[in-house]
Amino acid sequence: MAERASEGGGDAAGPRRLPPEHPWRVALTEELHARPIEPVVAPARLSFLALLCDGTEREAAWAAMRDLALRHGAAPPSPGAVHHSAELGGIRVTWELHTEFYRCVVQRPGAEAEQPFAAPAIDALPADWVAALPGRLIAAGHLVLLRGAADRPRLDLAAGARQFSGGAVFGSAPADGAATVLSDFRIHADGFARFLAEDRAMTARQAGRMAQRLIEIDIYRATAQLALPVARELGPVLTRFEQALSEIAAAQVAGGEAMEAALLDRLTRLAADVESWHARTRFRFDAAAAYHALVERRIAELRERRIEGFSTLEEFLDRRLAPARATCIAVARRHEALSQHVARATQLLSTRVGVTRERQAQALLASMDRRGQLQLHLQQTVEGLSIAAITYYITGLIAYLAKGAKSAGLASLDPEMTAAACIPVVALAVGLGILRIRRSLSRDG
Repeated sequence: MAERASEGGGDAAGPRRLPPEHPWRVALTEELHARPIEPVVAPARLSFLALLCDGTEREAAWAAMRDLALRHGAAPPSPGAVHHSAELGGIRVTWELHTEFYRCVVQRPGAEAEQPFAAPAIDALPADWVAALPGRLIAAGHLVLLRGAADRPRLDLAAGARQFSGGAVFGSAPADGAATVLSDFRIHADGFARFLAEDRAMTARQAGRMAQRLIEIDIYRATAQLALPVARELGPVLTRFEQALSEIAAAQVAGGEAMEAALLDRLTRLAADVESWHARTRFRFDAAAAYHALVERRIAELRERRIEGFSTLEEFLDRRLAPARATCIAVARRHEALSQHVARATQLLSTRVGVTRERQAQALLASMDRRGQLQLHLQQTVEGLSIAAITYYITGLIAYLAKGAKSAGLASLDPEMTAAACIPVVALAVGLGILRIRRSLSRDG
């Protein structure tokens, strides 16, 4: 029985006893609080890294966070942890482990409006530690949050736009106008994307939620786009498979039964190739759909308001991601349809080959039956001849015996008459003997 200490209303006699507890109950409840929002107080600088990782790299990522914490004399993450946050010498580092990647966010107080990206938060981390992080970098960015006020003019947008690469800059007023955000969604010379934000009327937790959503938008946007190269690679492969299927169908019509077995072999190999590619790409397309949904959700949670002269983040991402998403969806559906067509064609051709083989088997059985009948007739003929031959030889022996007996004076019977009289008896006896032997062989068989 599971036991829990009562709080405010327990039995004076002791803890209340509960029914047996599900083994996952505590873990599932803790999962609700596994990735808490980190508050952000403006002005502040944040840097984030997201790295794709496999099973071995996941363990190495945990070990890297443990090493960083121990370097600064802080508590390391517990074994099996998927989230860890620690204060390390004036900076706050947050580490999170996800299904395909892990991310590391560094938060550092203070920021200069004139050169907001001059001293990013990641500079506070050991350079050797950053360079040795396991995995493959998929997203990295700097987010600078400046201090503003609702009763003062909004961030100088022209000056803010100059902090980017000189191309198009996108911006909005998230949190129903309580903040300002600018970004160009480009990778700059230092390898990081840039987000410039202004806190006009947010609490620390609201600012933390906004920062987390911006970070997740950039990471999920990048991971969602991982399916696009796969779709581009798969497109020509599907075209080749579709042509092969068309050729097999045409050959099936023209070739008739003689080609069915060879065509079924080709179709089976084609089905194996189609399913092999399906296994290689299905996860990537499913993951892309999930990441796209997360991007849309995080954008909606920003609650953007338009800033005159700028496209909102939602407009830009929808305009740029929608074609890639449509391409991935179209290729995935095309692959699924091809897989179904190949499966149906394989089933139909297998049925035809099976019917043909069954018909051939029936013809073979009929031929074998005819041969069996012929063999039976031949056997019966041979048996008849055998009876005649054996009767002939036995009656000949009887005639010789009769002649010998007559010559010796032992009998006065005519040998020829004696032999003739014995023929029916001998023939009947030989026939019955052969019949008995055949029945004995039939029982033994």
